[in-house]
Amino acid sequence: MRIVYIHQHFATTKSATGTRSYEMAQRLIQRGHQVTMICGALELSDFSTDLKERVTRFEVDGIDVRCVNQPYANKMGFYQRMWAFLRFAQTATTLAIEAKPDLIFATSTPLTVGIPAMRASKRLKVPFVFEVRDLWPELAVALEVVKSKTLIAGARWLERKTYFSARRIIALAPGMKEGICETGYPAERVTIVPNGCDLDLFQPSEERATRADLGGDDFKLVFTGAHGLANGLDAVLNAAVELKQRGERGVKFIFIGAGREKPRLMERTKSEQLDEYVIWKDLMPKQELAALLPQIDVGMMILKNVRGFYFGTSPNKFFDYIASGMPVLNNYPGWLAGMIEEAGCGKVVPPDDPAAFADAVVWMRDHRRECREMGRRARLLAEERFGRDTLGERFVDTIELAAREAGIMQESPA
Repeated sequence: MRIVYIHQHFATTKSATGTRSYEMAQRLIQRGHQVTMICGALELSDFSTDLKERVTRFEVDGIDVRCVNQPYANKMGFYQRMWAFLRFAQTATTLAIEAKPDLIFATSTPLTVGIPAMRASKRLKVPFVFEVRDLWPELAVALEVVKSKTLIAGARWLERKTYFSARRIIALAPGMKEGICETGYPAERVTIVPNGCDLDLFQPSEERATRADLGGDDFKLVFTGAHGLANGLDAVLNAAVELKQRGERGVKFIFIGAGREKPRLMERTKSEQLDEYVIWKDLMPKQELAALLPQIDVGMMILKNVRGFYFGTSPNKFFDYIASGMPVLNNYPGWLAGMIEEAGCGKVVPPDDPAAFADAVVWMRDHRRECREMGRRARLLAEERFGRDTLGERFVDTIELAAREAGIMQESPA
């Protein structure tokens, strides 16, 4: 089967961002399908700097990539992002139609990837499967990123139009499925396939990072990924202030990533004299991150206290942490918090509570043997429930089911 896979922010393991689409495309190829990836020029990808034409075509590990020279970066303003999304959608529509696929798959964010998928699906009369990574515009409204009533109404119309144009939908978290079904979309046509663990790439290690630029022998807690409004990273700095006021020492919070909030957060670190507690690092390729994470004591799951995040996110960093055998410190309720507590693989603290956050950090620093045991349970959770191969099978099964329903594929013999 020929599949067009539309993901504006596609990246490989050489990149410094999530690689779900690369991994799932590989599973489709292993099952015998041909994959054409239509993507944009994401700042964090490993091939965005080599683009000279509007569309550049090349192969990545068996994936036929057609990259649209439409720049995108987290530092862009809201309207710059909207323009990038719409311009990409326009070109992606043409590319999807020209590829003449048997099935179209599109993954958000942004929601606007649904536009080329719907148009090509209608034009070619082929099925369309949609993957929801974020409930948009609900989360954007909750964060007050989108305030225009006209824009909100238009986004909600596009959301429902996209859902009901899809033969099947893949959701990355339970709350996403709930949000999809609240629009009236049938629950039996929604499959949950969360982000997964690259168990071969991320592996536990007994070695600890002792470099001076990583805090020497201090107890280390790391946050990786976007430093944006949604991440609520002031919560960590508030905990650092609490530790400083208590006179606690021997703790380092390491931030690895980029985003619009990072310059302000770095300035706050300086102005409040928190350098003893905080280390800032640039983004690094996933392969380099995989070598570093197992040497750090704790992975931090931090989000702004927004109810929609509780059950409606599936952050890559969580799965990287547990695959690396790291205990997790989580500061918001929801499905991940429940899983951490049930598996005994970390600590969960209430949102917006610097004292509770600091208490958890001090306990983990002073109970390193127990922390290492939490890390072992984290790796076990990764192996038992979130291996990429297992989730990849569920993903491909969903795509093939949609194709069989549309008469594109025949039922496999028993």
